Amino acid sequence: MASEARPFIPVGIAVLTVSDTRTLADDRSGDTLAERIGKAGHTLAARDIVPDDWEKIRDKVLFWSRDPDIDVIITTGGTGFTGRDVTPEALEPIFDKRMDGFSEVFHRISYDKIGTSTIQSRATGGVVNATFVFVLPGSPGACRDAWDHILQFQLDYRHMPCNFVEIMPRLSEHLKRGAG
Repeated sequence: MASEARPFIPVGIAVLTVSDTRTLADDRSGDTLAERIGKAGHTLAARDIVPDDWEKIRDKVLFWSRDPDIDVIITTGGTGFTGRDVTPEALEPIFDKRMDGFSEVFHRISYDKIGTSTIQSRATGGVVNATFVFVLPGSPGACRDAWDHILQFQLDYRHMPCNFVEIMPRLSEHLKRGAG
């Protein structure tokens, strides 16, 4: 439910495609997310493709998480079970906080579309350096489902009763407490 009494607040979102084979010219999942981000009124703050290499994935997310213009990072790809699927392994160890509910809701939505095949995805989410990070499967359908049914609402300040945008300024409170 959206509150018309609240203003829309655009956030900066980076999209990282994890793939050994895709390029920006044929990255349909990245295109799906970029289009939806822009259509919602947010800023596509950065976009890149890295290979299925846990160090490159981790380094890019850490780099972006330190950029003050990036509030959210969405990765697509590398969440399966093959030997090259390492995105969760790269990112979960650097989460300051895990967001178990994201995976649960994503799988609930996915189950309605693809049934038990949803268990082949290790979608996850968390916070890194006060930046939200969402780890999505590499299919355009999975990206649509995550954006259309979860992220577009939680990244809209008008969404009630609560949303991620309203807590963004407080994500680094633990750092301020520790400094005193």
